[in-house]
Amino acid sequence: MIFSARPIIVIAVVVATVGLVAFFLMRPESAPGVAVLPERAGDTSSDPAEAPNPNAVVSPTWPSIEELVDKNFDGRDLSVGQILERHDAYTRYYITYRSGELSISGIMNVPSGAGPFPVLILNHGYIDPAIYTNGRGLRREQDYLARQGFVVIHPDYRNHAQSSRVDDGELENRLGYVEDVINAVYAVRASSLPYFDKENIGMLGHSMGGGIAQTIAVAKPDLVDAIALYAPISMDYRDSYFKYMARNPERAERIRERYGTPEENGPVWDALSPATYVERISVPMILFQGTRDESVPKEWSDRTAELMKTEGKALDYVVYDGEAHEFGPRWTDFMRQTTEFFRRHLAS
Repeated sequence: MIFSARPIIVIAVVVATVGLVAFFLMRPESAPGVAVLPERAGDTSSDPAEAPNPNAVVSPTWPSIEELVDKNFDGRDLSVGQILERHDAYTRYYITYRSGELSISGIMNVPSGAGPFPVLILNHGYIDPAIYTNGRGLRREQDYLARQGFVVIHPDYRNHAQSSRVDDGELENRLGYVEDVINAVYAVRASSLPYFDKENIGMLGHSMGGGIAQTIAVAKPDLVDAIALYAPISMDYRDSYFKYMARNPERAERIRERYGTPEENGPVWDALSPATYVERISVPMILFQGTRDESVPKEWSDRTAELMKTEGKALDYVVYDGEAHEFGPRWTDFMRQTTEFFRRHLAS
């Protein structure tokens, strides 16, 4: 059973300034991840003394993993564009697909041969969208896995490269990345391209992309057949807030103003954290972590491994002594084990 981490908060206040009215009332009702609650849901009283205050300001709910659990996704229209590179082992294409109302760009490496080939979705880590370019991130992994006979799809996410631009809020946009990756899988399944083995789809996520994969594992447990985590962020979203927000005070202030800090509003951070929903995980997973990773502390992966063990979930945990956030000397072994893991769990 999943216990909701999202209490319903209804705040009735008298509007004192025009600016406060505009802040709430001009917010789009259909914005992804933001829902305006009724002032008194289910109240049919005709007593004027008990009727809802027409001037009351209603607080929006915060984004949560539960919204992803309940949401119906419609990833579609996967379009193969220009050839970016040709190799003996594979061809690299520019692609786009639809994620809800958004267009998401990305790349796809298709192995040479007739296929069909099992599909891997690769989720990149954080790269400033202002400098991000199509297919950037996980380039070594994209190349290696395509050479092992997997179709590799690397989504850019919203607000990256040629994808649609939105501004729904810091945390809403982060869950939006999760939606874009989920929709990449649905777009593959809706496609008629002959080289997709739609029954065998895996996922690899690095850093923030590992957090995306963890969120998908709890929100849509049957979406993919296997997940590899490469130095993933913590399953508790509080850890990311305390570590990364210190480097970006302006962004931290925006988050505090809109959602509250973990100390001030714990339920919002529970609602965003895969750790809250670990009991939902059913997909086999493998986690790789370096001991000298300054971006993602090993302690985070240690806690993930312990939490998975406590909940009786399948997780192989591989620790590389001396490796940093992007593996160096042990990278080849990492890729060998990743390939073997996917071949065990993807039947083709």
